[in-house]
Amino acid sequence: MRKTPQRMCAGCRQMKDKKELVRIVRTPEGEVLMDSTGKQSGRGVYLCRDLKCLEQAEKGRRLEKSLSHPVSVEVKEALKEALKEASDGRSS
Repeated sequence: MRKTPQRMCAGCRQMKDKKELVRIVRTPEGEVLMDSTGKQSGRGVYLCRDLKCLEQAEKGRRLEKSLSHPVSVEVKEALKEALKEASDGRSS
C-alpha cells in the first residue's frame, strides 16, 4: 500500500491529495503557467480546482509569495479560464 502525496492548496490552505489539485509552476525561464502533468521543472504552487481558491490566493498574494515571482494579470486571467474548464470537465 503506497502513501498518496499530500499538498496544501494556496487558497483554502487545506491539505489534499496531490491528484485533486492543480499545479502552477514558474519555469526556470521565468514563465508562469499551469502544469497539467505535475512534472514540469520549476517552482510550483498548488490550488484546488475551484475559482474561490484562486481568488483567495490572489487576495493574499500567495501565488507571488510561493513562486517568488510576480504574476501578471494576463496569467491570472488565463488561470481563471483554465480552472473554469477544469471544473466544468470534472462536473460533467
